[in-house]
Amino acid sequence: MGPFDGIPEQAEAKRLLASALADGDAHAFLFHGPAGVGKEAAAFAVAGALLGDPRRVTERTHPDLRVVEPLGDMIRIDVIRELHHDLHLRPFEAERRVYLLLGAHRLNDDAADALLKDLEEPPSYATLVLVADELGPISETIRSRCQLVPFRRLSERAVRGWLDERAPELSENEATAISRVAAGRLDRAARLIDPAVRARRSAIIAAARGPYTEAGFYSAEASGTLLEAIGLSGAAAKESEEAVVEGLDLSPKEAEQRVKRVQRGAEREEMLAQLEELAAWYRDLVVAANGAEATVFHADHLAELRADVALDLGRGPERAAALVRESWRAAEEFNVNPSLWLDALFVRLRRAFA
Repeated sequence: MGPFDGIPEQAEAKRLLASALADGDAHAFLFHGPAGVGKEAAAFAVAGALLGDPRRVTERTHPDLRVVEPLGDMIRIDVIRELHHDLHLRPFEAERRVYLLLGAHRLNDDAADALLKDLEEPPSYATLVLVADELGPISETIRSRCQLVPFRRLSERAVRGWLDERAPELSENEATAISRVAAGRLDRAARLIDPAVRARRSAIIAAARGPYTEAGFYSAEASGTLLEAIGLSGAAAKESEEAVVEGLDLSPKEAEQRVKRVQRGAEREEMLAQLEELAAWYRDLVVAANGAEATVFHADHLAELRADVALDLGRGPERAAALVRESWRAAEEFNVNPSLWLDALFVRLRRAFA
């Protein structure tokens, strides 16, 4: 069994990595692509192959493995300085030492400059693997010193296969809907099979319908539905991470920063996922109105889609989908106030259907 057999699809990434491992040319990689598509799993698989002990690598207990993650909202220079010191220690057990930098797109400028020096002249026994959800924040000088390994969104078939293994109790329509709404990301699929999230998803769809079905539509009420889900997602992530940091050797400040980072990340991811769900709903209205029901994302809500298409909404769904996609791009790029942002969006959606 190969080191990457447990990672679905990603044929190009697997080919590049297998070739690099076979040639012994494994000094600096930059894995890039959306979250939830297998980058971190592949990074640990590379480390396991290089160190010859996948189990201890997965458990993060191998003495020749070091994992760097953001504390707070970024990776700071003091962490990279520690890595620099560690980088020049000889391996303890294996023939190599492996360094995984998760969330590398969160390197601040000083940390990136410090890391660059290690990438220019790494020890012959060291392998650095940077894992980034986006390439934009990574400087060109760092990119040029790494082998770029692209990861793509997974196919609907791959997500569906993952769902069939982990949630066989789902109905056909539910599994189809989740595999499409997940948009090629297994982290999204895992979120959507959570019973609490599935219940919140129905409320989000109701909020999406509000701008054209409710005569007395109130934007703050619709945005409040989404904000409640964002808050619950953040609270769950906070509770889970607090349990994790209890077992780690972190200072109180570091532990607090890590918990806050995870909470904010979960809230941001929830908001982006909700915006994608809204856009998918309005897209489905357009698709269903044109007689292509077999391709709708929300196969488990066909009755509502058919009822809404019968309202003859004109070009409202097209305008609404464009507005949400525009809002998603801005929210993905900038730090926004979710309350104000979502309220303003629902005001604009109401106008789109007016």
